[in-house]
Amino acid sequence: MELIYLDHAATTPVHPKVLEQMYELEKEVFGNPSSIHAFGRKAKYYLDESRRYLADSICANDKEIIFTSGGTEANNLAVIGTALENEYNGNHIITTAQEHHAIIHIMQYLQKLGFHVTYLPVNERGQVSVADVERSLTDQTILVSVMTANNETGIIQPIDEIAALLKEHQAYFHTDAVQAYSMLDIDVKKSGIDLLTTSGHKLNGPKGIGFLYVADHVPLKQLQYGGLQEKTKRPGTENLIGAVGYYTAAKLAMENKQNNFDKYRSYKRIFLDTLREAEIEFEVNGDTDIALPTIVNVSFPGTKVDVLLTNFDLEGIAASSGSACTAGSLEPSHVLKAMFGSRSDRMYNSVRFSFGSANTMENVKEAAINIAKVVRRLTE
Repeated sequence: MELIYLDHAATTPVHPKVLEQMYELEKEVFGNPSSIHAFGRKAKYYLDESRRYLADSICANDKEIIFTSGGTEANNLAVIGTALENEYNGNHIITTAQEHHAIIHIMQYLQKLGFHVTYLPVNERGQVSVADVERSLTDQTILVSVMTANNETGIIQPIDEIAALLKEHQAYFHTDAVQAYSMLDIDVKKSGIDLLTTSGHKLNGPKGIGFLYVADHVPLKQLQYGGLQEKTKRPGTENLIGAVGYYTAAKLAMENKQNNFDKYRSYKRIFLDTLREAEIEFEVNGDTDIALPTIVNVSFPGTKVDVLLTNFDLEGIAASSGSACTAGSLEPSHVLKAMFGSRSDRMYNSVRFSFGSANTMENVKEAAINIAKVVRRLTE
């Protein structure tokens, strides 16, 4: 039985060229980038080249990129660092009810410190309303954090419109672009984004590396103390191998962005068409017209998500009930709750399928056929 991986939103397999580059560097470049001798200078060259490319990929300056251990650390530094450093201007933060737990739990922590957080609703299409953001702004608002695309539904948020609202406001704008980076064109300067987070393992790079973009005009409080690395905002010997691995993966992804976008969109289309042809009952959660091509969240009425996932796994199909950070829990999806309300059965019968480099048109279709068989068996 062929195992079929439909959980790329959780993590992706590392690209062979990335592994090759990291292995060669691990063997040959072992100097500390902070050392002034030849070994250190060689390491710093590779680190600087990686930082420069990643900055260019979002139209930023390389001095505005801080390497982190991934999206969660980047989110912590962005949100907590901005809140604490700008508290003298106000204590109000705006976010949405469907953010990743790496944002939701940060906001809960800040509330304990005395910050006031507004959690905006989203509609059944999966989007936050720009008008709601505007109505929630006050003279005490210092930060707005809205993800670029949701990790459970793939729904793309109106980032440019929200950023435009804040151009004449004191609040800084942060977006978690972990799922969107490498799939969507991102220009932080043109859009007016002040802070942006990414993670390497979402685009066939290594785990344990990410970056935070911080516009040069944003005051940010450091959360860790040690050396002077990463402009003192993230002290500690730099993860050179991870940074180069991320750079290599990002370069491959950016060079093939349109091809990948079209390919994954065709995967999603054949996946849903195959389910329809099988004549099983299902609903897509969110509007596919405003979603990433890599993610589709499907509700199967009359089923339970834990039973579905177990049976899919027995068929050799890997999928998830939502964020990988909570997939081991039977807690209902807070994203679907935000979209459909606490009484909706969709919170308990929905599965996220996400496409990527481990897929082909053939195995996506095969997965959909077997998924339909499982659903039919469980509902008849």
